[in-house]
Amino acid sequence: MKNLIQVTCKNRLIAFIIKADFKAKGVKFLTPDKFHQQLIYMNRPKGDLISPHMHPPFAKQIRFTQEVLFIRSGKMKIDFYDGKKNYLESRIAGQGDVVFLAFGGHGFEFMEDTQIIEVKQGPFLKGVGPIKFEAVRKGKIRLKR
Repeated sequence: MKNLIQVTCKNRLIAFIIKADFKAKGVKFLTPDKFHQQLIYMNRPKGDLISPHMHPPFAKQIRFTQEVLFIRSGKMKIDFYDGKKNYLESRIAGQGDVVFLAFGGHGFEFMEDTQIIEVKQGPFLKGVGPIKFEAVRKGKIRLKR
C-alpha cells in the first residue's frame, strides 16, 4: 500500500509508519491478528453506519507493549533497533503521520517542536519500566526515505 512504510528485521515487523497522505478504500486491518494491539484504517462513505455495540470483557495475556504515536505537529527522527538492541535504520515522521511500534527498540530525536499522542497497553507495572540502552552514534545513522 502506498505510503505505508514497514521496518522489518529477519521477517519480523518492528514498526510501521502510516504517512499523513495514506489512503485506501474501505476498511484495512493493518496489524496481524497475533499482535497485542490492533490498528485499523477506515475510509467510510457519508451515511455509512456502525451499529452501537460494546466490547465484552475477556482475559488476554500481553507479552509485548506496543505503542501507537499520533503526530499532531512537528517532525521527528525515529531510530529503530531489533530485540537485541542492534540498530536497524532511521525514518522521519511528521505532522499527521501515525507510527505503530510493534517490537524491538526505538529512540527519538525531535527535529522541530513536536506534539504527540501516544497510546499503549499501559501503564507499566510497578517496578517494571522500559529497558534503556545506548543510542546509535550520529555517524552510523542510516536514514531511509
